[in-house]
Amino acid sequence: MPVFAFEQPHDRAGRFVNLDGSRPVGLATVMRWAVWDRLTGKRRRAPERGSVLTVAADRARLARPPAEGEPARLTWLGHASFLVQLDGVSLLVDPALRPAIFGGIVRNVPPGVPLEDLPPIDAQLVTHNHYDHLDLPTLRSVGAPVVAGLGLARWLEARGLPATELGWWRSTRVGAVRVTFVPAHHWSRRGPLDTNATLWGGFVVEGSTATVYHSGDSAYFAGFREIGERFPGIDAALLPIGAYDPGWFMLRQHMDPEQALQAFEDLGARAFVAMHWGTFKLADEPLDEPPRRVEAERVRRGLPPERVRVLAVGETLEVARPLAVREPATPR
Repeated sequence: MPVFAFEQPHDRAGRFVNLDGSRPVGLATVMRWAVWDRLTGKRRRAPERGSVLTVAADRARLARPPAEGEPARLTWLGHASFLVQLDGVSLLVDPALRPAIFGGIVRNVPPGVPLEDLPPIDAQLVTHNHYDHLDLPTLRSVGAPVVAGLGLARWLEARGLPATELGWWRSTRVGAVRVTFVPAHHWSRRGPLDTNATLWGGFVVEGSTATVYHSGDSAYFAGFREIGERFPGIDAALLPIGAYDPGWFMLRQHMDPEQALQAFEDLGARAFVAMHWGTFKLADEPLDEPPRRVEAERVRRGLPPERVRVLAVGETLEVARPLAVREPATPR
């Protein structure tokens, strides 16, 4: 394992761990869910397809990112993939835009913007190296520089992609925008021998009018509150709501809709934006179940509907902090 310039949580073998020291579940646990529970009929059965609302993206509008001082734009491309545009910069987060990902897992719905219709991209932000978040053919097709966690820069550069790697709480700039890598409760693996050799996390993107948080994959953990304290006034929190069933296995690495809304409240964000559902069948719940649970939990918590958004694939949301927060008070 490489020696990094600053400390990250790791085990005695030098592999990364979560803030609480936890590691991914072992092979026996995976086999219990993937094989034994299937053979014994314990797994919940749901169709491989589901109904997910899609809209035609306004490609002419997306061709130019908002200028400094204009609201940021968030376009959901499906799964964890977003086009984030602000301050003259266009960012792709976790782009996986092909008809299928590694393992033959096919898309339930097409991407919100096809690869060939994307605007010029300034940087691609990759939260971790799982195949539904780091899709190498998509990254290569786009060709823009990549920002990712520690341990991934050399791997990406060997495959022709310029890359910057960050540890938790470290930042870089893309044009006028500051990008900070923040903790998540998850794990990493690309092959059989590289478990937790690279760092996972989320991103906080700060521009002149908006701060946007993308969690990547994460179980519910105390770190959401710390992220909110370090970045007060997050305008939009992009949080996963799918791949949670069965809970005994999945909730060690993902959140269910109820936990996602708790994370939203921990963050103190102004708007919740759902992701990581409806595109790839990765767990046992029906693909179209998560939004129904989000709505029920929103009502239970008394949150106004304008603060909890479940976008259609291809839909664009504009976000900006209130002017009173953006602009300094006039001296008396």
